[in-house]
Amino acid sequence: MSPSIRLSAPGAEIYVPDGKPLPEAVARTTHLGVCAHADDLEFMAYHGILECFGHKNGAWFTGVTATDGGGSARGGRYKDHTDGQMRETRKAEQKKAAMIGGYAAQFLLDHPSQAVKDPAPGGVAADLDSILAACRPRVVYTHNFQDKHDSHVAVALRVIAALRRLPKARRPPKVIGCEAWRSLDWLCDPDKVVMPLDGQEELADALLGVFDSQVGGGKRYDLATRGRRLANATYFESHGVDQHKALAWGMDMTPLLEDDGLDPFDYTQAYIGRFAAEVQDRIRRLSQPS
Repeated sequence: MSPSIRLSAPGAEIYVPDGKPLPEAVARTTHLGVCAHADDLEFMAYHGILECFGHKNGAWFTGVTATDGGGSARGGRYKDHTDGQMRETRKAEQKKAAMIGGYAAQFLLDHPSQAVKDPAPGGVAADLDSILAACRPRVVYTHNFQDKHDSHVAVALRVIAALRRLPKARRPPKVIGCEAWRSLDWLCDPDKVVMPLDGQEELADALLGVFDSQVGGGKRYDLATRGRRLANATYFESHGVDQHKALAWGMDMTPLLEDDGLDPFDYTQAYIGRFAAEVQDRIRRLSQPS
């Protein structure tokens, strides 16, 4: 492990698929995905993975998985796995995804979910500070604040806090909150970050299929994710033919780095307010006699 990157959990790992020295591997990062669980990156941040696949124009994706996976749902052939076995299984799956996706590096922070959800300064914050000091991404993908999974929202909060600890000149130009345990279809169209996922369908399927401990263990995330992407593409525009085969929605969280005084709750409430106003306006407009 590079002396410049110190991770706090005893079981933490850094995996570099192509075997480059760690400082060189992480320094090439252009797109950084920070998520709660093994498989979140491939489900929610596939846009970044696809943007970097083949390393066009020197683009490289680096992944960060915060939790250890010990509390995962399990069934089928995994139903008798202990928490320790699930941790190792999910780490192995995430490394395999990083190899298939051609990631620059994959960080496995190995924290229990409770540590991630704890707002007190600790190992998660220190790890993110160390990673961001080594990586200079142009784009960061993470969870969004309207997600209904506590660990996801906690990671989003930790990421924004860590990015705010950077000098403004070191902050990435773009931060995108991605959909996972709640679709972002409800966002007003002007508020959507539209992320086309056309092409490389084989790559998408391969990445979704890696996580057998979840897919084969009773959670068909592969089918659900494919369906969501297709639904986004089809239902985006009601008066025109489909322009894409698959789309993901995001929300632009960059304003939280431009204004350190912007509260995450107020930022989120503004999106909800615009959605409520749009619904209200449509009902009122269509209720008026012509």
